[in-house]
Amino acid sequence: MDLGIKGKKALVCAASKGLGRGCAEALAEAGVDLVINARGAEALEETAAYLRATYGVEVTAVAADITSDAGRAAVLAAAGDVDILVTNAGGPPPGLWSDWSRDDFIKALDGNMLTPVALMQATLPGMIAKGWGRVVNITSGSVKAPIPQLGLSNTARAGLTGFVAGTARQVAEHGVTINNLLPGIHATDRADQLDDGVAKAQGIDRAAATKQRQATIPARRYGTSAEFGAACAFLCSNKAGFIVGQNLLLDGGAVNSTL
Repeated sequence: MDLGIKGKKALVCAASKGLGRGCAEALAEAGVDLVINARGAEALEETAAYLRATYGVEVTAVAADITSDAGRAAVLAAAGDVDILVTNAGGPPPGLWSDWSRDDFIKALDGNMLTPVALMQATLPGMIAKGWGRVVNITSGSVKAPIPQLGLSNTARAGLTGFVAGTARQVAEHGVTINNLLPGIHATDRADQLDDGVAKAQGIDRAAATKQRQATIPARRYGTSAEFGAACAFLCSNKAGFIVGQNLLLDGGAVNSTL
């Protein structure tokens, strides 16, 4: 399918690996030029080189912490006027409700709510001026079905979802859409981290922990970054202009809900 976005320019955050890389690759395959960001310079440059060589698109790599004011400024300066924004940042660590301090919550809000909001505030005016734009925020399935040990993530991402719900409906008349992708468990470093936590808590190895968690998913497997990226690229396409302010679950059926 021709997504109708060849020659557009996208900023994709946390794009050196995992779900962010899946989104960057799917957009590159559709002919979109990219500005990609992550904290680790080496992995980011490797990803950029691969995308250039494989898809023949322009790729600018900016190694920076997108959750910091300085890092965000550097990325936005390099990105300039973009047509597509994909926000993404690593989730806060798991824990127990009684362990988290105010500083823990502020850090989670900075990473998973306030940073995406700041990026949207920086890029939406240009999209509105052109009469076309796409924003996809990578959030979490925990927005629909909270995960007890991920209380920091539940809190921050729910706040972002509320911001998007109102903002998406204010910018839609200008040809700009904002939607959220809600991943369940995908085969990424984050899944490995959480599998290790289960293994440690239960005194089992990671393979057993992974099998245990896969059994909770109707699809009986973890998702892939390529599957996730394809969904992202569609939401960024000309085919998705009537999808506004939605929260799309990609979780293999894990959330048992009619709506």
